[in-house]
Parts: sequence; C-alpha cells; structure tokens
Amino acid sequence: MKRTHFARSLATATVLALAVGACSSDSGEETETTETDSAATEAATEGEGVVPGSVLRVNWGGFPENWAPGAEMEAGNMRVPYENLTQVVDGEVLPFLATDWEQTDESLTLTLAEGVTFHDGTPFDAEAVKANIEKIQSTPGPYSGPFQVIESIDAVDELTVTFTFSGPAPSMLTTLSTRAAPMASPAAIEAGTVESEPVGTGPWAYDPDASIAGTRMVFGPYEDYWGERPGFETVQIVAIPEDNAATAALAGGEIDLTDTEANQFTTIDDSDSLERLGYPAIRNNPMFFDRGPGGAFEDVEVRQAACYALDTAVVAELQPDYVERTQHFAEGEQGYNPEITGYEHDLDMAQELYDSAGNPTVDVEALATVFTEDQTQIYAEQIGEVGMSIEVQSAPPPQYFSEWNSGRYGFGLGGNDELTPYDWYTSWFAADAPGNPAGVESDELAAAADAAIAAGLSEEADALWAEVTKIIADEALTCGHMAGQEFLAWNADTVTGVDAPPEAWETNLVNYRDLRPADS
Repeated sequence: MKRTHFARSLATATVLALAVGACSSDSGEETETTETDSAATEAATEGEGVVPGSVLRVNWGGFPENWAPGAEMEAGNMRVPYENLTQVVDGEVLPFLATDWEQTDESLTLTLAEGVTFHDGTPFDAEAVKANIEKIQSTPGPYSGPFQVIESIDAVDELTVTFTFSGPAPSMLTTLSTRAAPMASPAAIEAGTVESEPVGTGPWAYDPDASIAGTRMVFGPYEDYWGERPGFETVQIVAIPEDNAATAALAGGEIDLTDTEANQFTTIDDSDSLERLGYPAIRNNPMFFDRGPGGAFEDVEVRQAACYALDTAVVAELQPDYVERTQHFAEGEQGYNPEITGYEHDLDMAQELYDSAGNPTVDVEALATVFTEDQTQIYAEQIGEVGMSIEVQSAPPPQYFSEWNSGRYGFGLGGNDELTPYDWYTSWFAADAPGNPAGVESDELAAAADAAIAAGLSEEADALWAEVTKIIADEALTCGHMAGQEFLAWNADTVTGVDAPPEAWETNLVNYRDLRPADS
C-alpha cells in the first residue's frame, strides 16, 4: 500500500509548490516544515492579492469547441475556469482539490478540500468527482483511455471518494493533474450547458453577458473562491488567429499576452515594450489509424516503409523550434528506452519494405489545421515518394481537435501530451484505446503491457514500460517523433510575472496565478 498524506490550508498553487517541505516525501514519510520553507512561503505570498479592476487580455487564437470534461481543449483556455484534483510540480504529485490520498493496486481513495464550490454554487464533493470522472470515461477521445481502468466510483462520504480499479493504475494521480481531468459543475454537466459555458472552481468564473461569441470570453472574479486570489481580477480570452495581427494588437496595447511563432521574433525583439519566452510544450508524431483488418496500414511493413520515408529534418529546418527525437519519452522519464533508435530517413529502405509488402493500395485522408497543416503536408509528400497517397484536408482548430483521431481519417498528426507510458498506451495503442479506432493490438504488445500494468507501483515497472514503448516503435505504430516549444509574447508595460507554466507539456499556457498588472 502506498499512502500519501498532505495537510494544508486553502492556499494558492504557487504557495503549495514552494511549500513542498510540508508534504510527504517520495517514500511516503511525512517531513516537517522547516524555517526555510516557511520563509519561502511568506516570500511567495508577499505582495499578492487581487488588483481591483485589473483585466488580463490574453490571446490563444481561438476557443474550445467543447468545454466539457473529457473534451480536447487547449490548456490556456481550460486552466482559467477549471482546477484539478492534483498538481505535479518538479515531477512530484501535490494536492490541489484533493488534499490527501491512499492508493493501492486495487483502488485510490481521495480526501477532498472543504469549503469549495463551483461557480454556480454547487458544492464540490465526492458526488461531483464521480460525475466528472464518469463524464470523462464516456467521452470519445484519448483522454478517456486512462480512466477506463476505473471499475467503480463510490462516494464514501461528502469529502471522500474511492476509485476501484480493474487492475493497477500507477499513473492515476499524475493523470488527475492534467487537462484530461478538469473538475466541472455536475449540475452543468447534467444540463449539457457546460459544453458552451464552463463552470469550474477556479478564481475566474465565465461571464456570458460580458462575452461576445467567437470574439471574446470574459471570466470575472468568483467571489466565493476557496483559495488565495490571483493578481488579475478578470481574464479576457480573445481569438486573433493570425500571428501578425496578434503581434500588432500586443504592441498596440489591445491585448497583454499572446502565443506567437518564430516569424514574429524580429518584430517583438525590436520593440521596447514587448518580451518573449519559449518552453517545451509540444510532442507530436504521426498516427496510422487505418491499421485494422484490410486497412491501408494493416501490414507492419507498410507502416515501417512510411516511417523510413519520413524526413523530420525537413520539418526541423522549416520550424527551428522543433527538434527531432527517436521516441516519445525523454531520457529520465518512465517509458524511455535507449534501445529505440527510431526510423532514420531512408527512401531505399522504405521502398524495399513497401515492395516486400506487395505494394498494397494506400489511399487515405488526414485532417490538419493551421498549426499542423505544413508538417502534415510535408509528411504526406514524403510518404507519397514510395507510392502511398495521403490527401490532407484542412479544418479550423475546433473541428480538428474533435475529428482528427476519430477514425474517420486513416492517417493523422497530433500532439501526444500524455506524461506517462501507461497513459500513452491506454490512450492510443491498446485494443480498446479511444485513440485506436481500428481496435487492433498485437499479442506481443498486449502481453508486455499487461506485465507492465501488473507491476503497478513496483520498482520493476520502469523496465517493463520501456519494453512496451520498444514494441510500439518496432511495430511502427507511430514514428517521426518531434518535440517543440511554445512561444509566449507579452507587453511588459501592462503585465509582469510572465514565466513558463509549471504544468509539463501543455501548449498555450501561462502561469496565470503569478501574473500582475505592471503598474500595481
């Protein structure tokens, strides 16, 4: 049994992150808060407090098509109204809406924070957690995959909820910290209104009356917020999809912060008021969805041929913020395997493999959007050099997020933001994974994954998961791995405190709670 205990007041995520000394160690042994820890916490809170009338205007280029838990939405949007049960800081799981937990291979019991309510006044309690997890489980898309292991959810009492597992779920606490699992009002979930009007527990509540559909979403102060208030009273999210227009709006003082691209750096750097930063946020790779019986990518040699045809160096040259990688996980992360060498660009090998497979007809479609279209088109042309045909269709971001991996398209390029190999496998490669519309899985992969899952939280798990990712690579279920940076630009005359977010591998995000008006 692994028991983790935390005791804390209703404080901000920033304070919690600094007060790590008050939390349990990796071994589960509770440690005492030192004077240094207390000083760090005091320093972190000094000068905090909402600035009356302050408005943060941020641009992420668009809005989610669906705000319901389980739907794909950019983190920069999601983390304004919503909060999570846990948070991960420097690789350690810390409390958030859940203050205490006890986990075994059979179950996870969470103790919830007291006095928390949703923006519509609904209490945050065990029944609310149950409604959210069940909503995520039933929502098509990769986020539901890691939650399928939850066999039942029981509200033990008002502030205690137990997940009973069908097998070990070693990364569940990490998954609960990600954009896969925001907590929304169960009343809004039941009514269906949460899809267009988010209702969370965060310091900012959606204000439909002040918002303009398709142009601006306004999130005003939630008066009954349970924690410390952030610096900005109101957050306005706007939609300026074109980079030049967004930079002009930033320079003109119309917005305070935006995501940006490398082609804007010269303009930003030449300005006295604009600043920028980059942080690692994107891990993407192509997926061969049509690999079921009779599918275009059923044959492993066809998939391997496509992988050898890819030349990720072309993408890295055109997009210098991207770097080539041999695999999804980085050294030091669970799932990394030094034996995975990837598929180095080799057209002769690609043609040899395709010929060996009998040159079956490969004529599929792929859905792309503004930030994936160039890369998807490059890959389609490269794979086309060995005789396969991939037609790239373009769609606006909301449609892309809801359809690219739905099974309607045989090939796709998308971000894999899973932080653990368990989540990655259950999201995309298991026979019942929501991101595996073909519903197929080799006996070898299934057996390796079963062994890794059975290892649970034991020391043997790391090596077993490394074997799982090696099989995924060998079977060419995906390849062409790349990692990229998210770039933020802001107007230093209007906002301070901008830094990379603490959440790992999340796009379009800033450390909202640490931001303050520049003149405060």
